[in-house]
Amino acid sequence: MPNRAKKRCDWAINGNARYIAYHDEEWGVPVRDDRKHFEFLVLESAQAGLSWATVLNKRDGYRKAFADFDVKKVARFTENRIERLLQNPNIIRNKLKVNAAVNNARLFLDVQQRFGSFDSYIWQFVDGQPIQNRWQQMQDVPATSPESDRLSKDMKQRGFKFVGSTIIYAHMQAIGMVNDHLVSCFRHKACARLFSQIK
Repeated sequence: MPNRAKKRCDWAINGNARYIAYHDEEWGVPVRDDRKHFEFLVLESAQAGLSWATVLNKRDGYRKAFADFDVKKVARFTENRIERLLQNPNIIRNKLKVNAAVNNARLFLDVQQRFGSFDSYIWQFVDGQPIQNRWQQMQDVPATSPESDRLSKDMKQRGFKFVGSTIIYAHMQAIGMVNDHLVSCFRHKACARLFSQIK
């Protein structure tokens, strides 16, 4: 059980064990692995209009339904496979979002082919180095940034779906392209140390 006595970002304080563990162990940690990039892209897109807690609670269901986030396998999903997914109660059964996941998998492969990896593609939008913010309060944390605006625009032009700037900024926070832990949070310095290791 996570230690609730630690000072955390406000959004994680009253969460369940899964939510707190996500904040303590994953959020803001630099991701350099394409499978993990694809996982977060699927999950962030699924979250649109919903709470992140809802998505986290279905994460295991997504992992099973989407071939352990193997992008090559998801890119080959047929219409019949998509229809079966829409009957699966362990994921968010939104046809637009499920179709977007498959569409995005195919485009993810295109990006990999062009840039060598999705990782190389996405990190260029922050010049290969995480943005270090020093927010004092949650209301200071923005919903978008100039970087998320540019990345969102580029992904949309490539045909990706559910990649508006707000979704993309949340994605950037999740995969450590930006450190948005409050300075009072015990994870702020920890993530800053991780960031320094990849510069």
